[in-house]
Amino acid sequence: MSQVFREPVSIEALNALSRNTLIEHLGIVFTAAGDDWVQATMPVDARTRQPYGILHGGASVVLAETLGSSAGNLCVDTREQVCVGLEINANHIRAQRGGTVTGTARAVHVGRSTHVWDIRIEDEAGKLVCTSRLTLAVVPAVRPG
Repeated sequence: MSQVFREPVSIEALNALSRNTLIEHLGIVFTAAGDDWVQATMPVDARTRQPYGILHGGASVVLAETLGSSAGNLCVDTREQVCVGLEINANHIRAQRGGTVTGTARAVHVGRSTHVWDIRIEDEAGKLVCTSRLTLAVVPAVRPG
C-alpha cells in the first residue's frame, strides 16, 4: 500500500498522546513509522507477564490495538472523525519470557467507514510471537462539552 497517513508521522507526538494511559503504564513506546506502517516496542517484564512467567496474551493484544488504532487515527482528520476498535483477533505463536517485543502495524484496507490493520509482534531475533488483525470503525469525533 502507498502513503496512507494524512501527514508525516511524528513519533514524539504519538508518544506524547500515550502519557498517563495504559500504553505508558505497560512501557509501550512508538519507535518508527513509514508511509503505511507504525512500529512500537513493549518490554516483557512484571507489567506484561502472566503468572507463569511468559508474555500475557492480553498485553500483546494491547500492543496490537495500540498500534492499529494509532495508525488508523493518522489517516483521518481527528477534528472530524476518529478510528475505534471494532474487532481484534490474535494468534499467540511463541512464548516470550523476557526482553522486548516489537510490533508493526501495516495497512490492509483504509476506507471511509472501516480500516483493517495487520499487526506482527516479534521478539528481538525477529521471530514471530503474535500476529493480530484489527478492524477499526471510522466514527464522528465527539466534541467535548
